[in-house]
Amino acid sequence: MWRNIASNFLTFLVVVVFLVAGVILWGQNEYNATGPLEGSICLRVERGSNMRRVSEDLEARGAVSSSTIFRIGADYTGKDSQLKAGSWLIPEGATMAEVTDLVTRGGASTCGTEVVYRIGVTQVQAQVRELDPDTETYEEVAEFDLLGEEAAPAEYTDVVAQADTRFRINIAEGVTSWQIVTALNAVDVMEGEVDGVPPEGSLAPTSYEVERGDGRVALLDRMKEIQKTRLAAAWEARDEDLPLESPADVLILASIIEKETGLPDERGQVASVFVNRLRRGMRLQTDPTVIYGITNGEGTLGRGLRQSELRQATPYNTYVIAGLPPTPIANPGEASLMAAVQPAETDYVFFVADGSGGHAFAETLDEHNRNVARWREIEAQQQNQ
Repeated sequence: MWRNIASNFLTFLVVVVFLVAGVILWGQNEYNATGPLEGSICLRVERGSNMRRVSEDLEARGAVSSSTIFRIGADYTGKDSQLKAGSWLIPEGATMAEVTDLVTRGGASTCGTEVVYRIGVTQVQAQVRELDPDTETYEEVAEFDLLGEEAAPAEYTDVVAQADTRFRINIAEGVTSWQIVTALNAVDVMEGEVDGVPPEGSLAPTSYEVERGDGRVALLDRMKEIQKTRLAAAWEARDEDLPLESPADVLILASIIEKETGLPDERGQVASVFVNRLRRGMRLQTDPTVIYGITNGEGTLGRGLRQSELRQATPYNTYVIAGLPPTPIANPGEASLMAAVQPAETDYVFFVADGSGGHAFAETLDEHNRNVARWREIEAQQQNQ
């Protein structure tokens, strides 16, 4: 009897230990994950304030997902008693760890006019934003395309010349390494030419704060380190029995997922389609890989794919080759990396656009053909409008 009780108690302890470890790991991931803030804010920390008050303010303004995790993280890192009074710029997408550092380090992160360079698939936008003292949020006062033919507006040139202007580079998920290098060479507050293009998929799409005169190569090295860390974490968290043999395979699949959908809620389903196809020995048959084989990631195709291109044998034509293409086709974000290693559990092997910006998924060819027919009807209606 006592042996059974002891055995059951030991089992209970093991379960508790695993649960606690899981909660700790989840909390650490949340603390270091990209934050929910969609636009920079100016956080005012009053003299005599405390971390609880600041954390609740941050959560109320959408800068952190959990005030509790924020406080626990600050306490764990020994920074809970180092709060600095002042007005601190909290950039969009800042992790809880970064926010903690900003409000405890002080000095270099005071609020002021900022220039944000948004590196997207088709353009590089330079946005000048100024702080509204009433709302303590930033409002856009000028915007132009760095790679376009228009001259920079006076608001931009004047702000760039100011010594206290802050600069941030936001890189969208799904851009290619060539697009990132081309964009960085156009960011005139940075220095040093980049010789060569980093390997596709090796750069982390996220938001980077830079200072006037920072080196472009040094920034690319930062991007590589972050992506390397993200990929290692994804590989460690992968589901069992995935048809992916290495972290390199994860990076390739994540880049395809990134190019196939812009909807966060669809990533897991899209991933499941490709994983199911790999398991069944089916070809991936995804247009973005074919396009990459044509453009080599240098710009966009700017037109639809031709039937001859879909039939042409290239290393990236997944209508012809089996399995994954030889390299990633873009730089995937953290969410797509996780979708690749933790796909939704479905039997889907097909998907097609549904006209709403998302996709219709199917388990059988007959169902898929019906979805395709509906999409063709939607396309025809859109063309006739």
